[in-house]
Parts: sequence; C-alpha cells; structure tokens
Amino acid sequence: MYEPRHRKPIPRRHFVRRLLKHALVSAALIVFSLAAGMVGYHRYEGLPWLDAFLNSAMLLGGMGPVEFPHTDNGKLFAGLYAMYSGLVFLIAAGVIVAPALHRMLHLFHWQETERS
Repeated sequence: MYEPRHRKPIPRRHFVRRLLKHALVSAALIVFSLAAGMVGYHRYEGLPWLDAFLNSAMLLGGMGPVEFPHTDNGKLFAGLYAMYSGLVFLIAAGVIVAPALHRMLHLFHWQETERS
C-alpha cells in the first residue's frame, strides 16, 4: 500500500493527498456508524431522529448515552452499539494516523540508509 523502505519517500503533495484519502475513509466509516446507530435507536427505542442522532454521536465520541434504553431490545442494541463504537473510534484514529506515522518512520529509515 505504501512505498517500501528501499524507495525514496513520496513528494509532499502526494503525501497530503494520501492523508486526505485516509481522512475520507475515516469520515465515511464514522458517517456509516452514526447512521446505523440512529436507525437502531429509532427502531428499538422509538427515539425521534434527532435524539437518536444525539445518542449515537455521544457513543461514537466516547461520551456515553444521553437517553438510557428502556426496552430489552433497546438495551441489547445499546450494549452492542457501545462496543462497536469503541472499535470504530480506534479504527478511525488508526486510519488517520497511519500515513503520518509511516512517513515519519520512512523518513528516519531513509536518512539512516543515506548516511551508510
């Protein structure tokens, strides 16, 4: 996916484009997850769309729910969605940070091989 260590690092403008692509992938994952949470809260708890959005966004952001579920199906959904949200948060952060971390390590290694 990225350039191997024996090749020169890509130019800055290509790197910025790579960062933007990763940010778009991360944003798409978050939007999909937010929509799934809204549908679940609307269906299983009967929350209005705006309240379903608020609950989903708060869980995805790691803050916790605003409205606690009252039905058994709602409680099951909320628990599963909370675990899913934690994973999405970590995955989205990893997708955004990966190109920068790779470039930093690649530049350090490239400078090391140039001196040898």
